[in-house]
Amino acid sequence: MAEPAAIRKSSFAPVADASARLLILGSLPGEASLRKAQYYGHPQNQFWRLMGEVLGRAFPEAYEARLDALRDAGVALWDVVASAERVGSLDASIKAHEPNPLADFVATLPSLKAVAFNGGKSHAIGRPALVGAGVALIALPSSSPAYTLPFARKAAAWGELRRFLER
Repeated sequence: MAEPAAIRKSSFAPVADASARLLILGSLPGEASLRKAQYYGHPQNQFWRLMGEVLGRAFPEAYEARLDALRDAGVALWDVVASAERVGSLDASIKAHEPNPLADFVATLPSLKAVAFNGGKSHAIGRPALVGAGVALIALPSSSPAYTLPFARKAAAWGELRRFLER
């Protein structure tokens, strides 16, 4: 049986405003997120739960309200990959990627203190583009359900982001 052809997939627009103190970069939205047109739309993805731990609050169910809560807390979202060929949702399947203009984007965020990379692929692609950008660069364990590190260990690592959100 032949392997399915890779389909070119694209990232979403960034979620940010000029008051962002922390930018969290994923790799490229997975299938469930693309279908919903929502960041971290897979029901088992732990992103919203992890951010709830970081911010000390539960997130509302409504997607736009979740994004508003992130912006209010000084958090911006985007992906390191603008588009890529990929079968399925796994980062390991990303091929022929085109990067997002991360350095240009970071330059538009005057209050930014740190960029956090959600997972190894995000870090591998995004970090080289931001070395020398004048912000802290943090590698995080992936919030993906495919990365099976226990939640408590993920939450401990993600908890390090709190210090960048203090006003």
